[in-house]
Amino acid sequence: MCLSFYCSASASDILTWTGHTVKPQPPNVTKVVPTALADCCLPADNQGMRAHHTHLCFWAFVAAGNLPLVCAAASGNVSQTLPAVYKVTDFGAKADAKTKDTSAIQKALDICSENGGGTVYFPPGTYLTGSLHLKSRVALYLDHGAVIKASTEENDFDPYEELGFKNAADRETSFFHHSLMWAEDVEHVAILGTGTIDGNRAKRGGPKPIALKRCRNVAIKDITIRNAPNYAISLLGTDYVNIDGVSIFNGYCDGIDPDACRYVRIANCQIETWDDAIVPKASFSLGIRRAVEYLTVTNCILATNCSAFKLGTESGGGFRHITVSNCVLHSRATGRPPIAGIALESVDGGDIDGVTISNISMANVQTPIFLRLGNRGRDMDKPMPGTLRNVCISNIVATGANQPCPIVGIPDHSIKNVTLDNIEITCTGGGTMEQTNVQVPEYESKYPEATMFGVLPSYGLYCRHVEGLKLRDLRLTLQSPDYRHALLCDDVSRVVIDSFDAPQSKGAESVIRFRRVKRALLCNCMPSEEVSDFIEVTDGGMNEVTFVGNDVRRKEQNGTTR
Repeated sequence: MCLSFYCSASASDILTWTGHTVKPQPPNVTKVVPTALADCCLPADNQGMRAHHTHLCFWAFVAAGNLPLVCAAASGNVSQTLPAVYKVTDFGAKADAKTKDTSAIQKALDICSENGGGTVYFPPGTYLTGSLHLKSRVALYLDHGAVIKASTEENDFDPYEELGFKNAADRETSFFHHSLMWAEDVEHVAILGTGTIDGNRAKRGGPKPIALKRCRNVAIKDITIRNAPNYAISLLGTDYVNIDGVSIFNGYCDGIDPDACRYVRIANCQIETWDDAIVPKASFSLGIRRAVEYLTVTNCILATNCSAFKLGTESGGGFRHITVSNCVLHSRATGRPPIAGIALESVDGGDIDGVTISNISMANVQTPIFLRLGNRGRDMDKPMPGTLRNVCISNIVATGANQPCPIVGIPDHSIKNVTLDNIEITCTGGGTMEQTNVQVPEYESKYPEATMFGVLPSYGLYCRHVEGLKLRDLRLTLQSPDYRHALLCDDVSRVVIDSFDAPQSKGAESVIRFRRVKRALLCNCMPSEEVSDFIEVTDGGMNEVTFVGNDVRRKEQNGTTR
């Protein structure tokens, strides 16, 4: 839909936008056809950049559909409550991709802030710049065709800040000032529009495109970020954040990293990065332990060579009340397939509690699900494990899995209360009989990653040191024969397996193996293919296992005890 807007020469001639119709223009108007929505607010004489001379209109978003509502533009006594629009080219920005526009853009940001806030508007063009300092109550609007491009000279960016305390996290996680656009302790800041932020790098290492530390009330909507050499959107201790409709392409590092943040909404984003796509962290970069809480992720398409959605690895502050839904996860066009689709990791003494993940489609992901409780102990005088509990993962379809899904705690510190419901995984297969007897190391302090244990003795799920495990409607298929177990549970208690279906290759080990399992219930299992051994129980006994309502068509026998 294309609309023309009209700016009146009188403050009383207010144009309104109702439905899809603009009211007839009043007399003595100048017609403006904006490239996106805000250019209609700029007077022809370009002298209205100071609020005490000319007051400009501002647009707002209509809640239903985020459609623009344009009010009025006039010289004269317009109410001070209407925020101002500051066009960066009126402050000297050349937008020619060659001239450094840092000073001109910063001047527009500063004056906008000094006059009480408003919108700094970027018309189409390419703005070459170094570090920009965002301000409270100031929104940046990047019009269609506007590109904010990072300078290739590192000296154009602010130096790394001094933290004043020890922090074990890496430089990318710890520092925020060496960035293209950054702010610290500001509020009501927004980056909006259909324009592009270009990190202008060909490899990892360099300024973050957007970095916000200890900020509140942040909106980042509809923009595109390309070629980011560092975390594309990096947030630390920043609360009440709305990230909507953002696209991130060719990222060499992480996509969106909310670290120690609360009340964060991420929706309708498309992210393609080498490193993790969306990765909440709970590091010590604030000098205190602070949890990630009240985080939602929905309706996103995530492509990566590492993990699509991950909690960690920096996890000292913990993660609580988090939900992920309605997302598609897949591999990038280049590089290895994603290591993990969903990874939940507590290894630095923090607690993961109250996480729900649902309605996820994964394509060519090596390990669809990875849950790890470890004891690395970053920023701890004495390493002490945290907890990982109360996790519900449901309605998952995954293909191309060449690794089983590990759900692994450590001795005397079990993962607790995990439910996997309605999960369908296509496994590549290829496991050998010898691999069923592999000894899996504990690796309590090792960097957590889905492939950290090497070859595992099962092809579907490997569960160890877990208390309270429910597997309902779990279906596995094989692309090629695999002689390992489909499911192996070791040191697992209170386990319920309901409607489990997995194939057994000819001559393979049992479908399920229990080792050191206490209080198990198998019910409603009806394998779609005949099996010779459905379950094998070792280091315990069948008296710990209750069978209810199963229909196993067996070639020879459906259970053995060793």
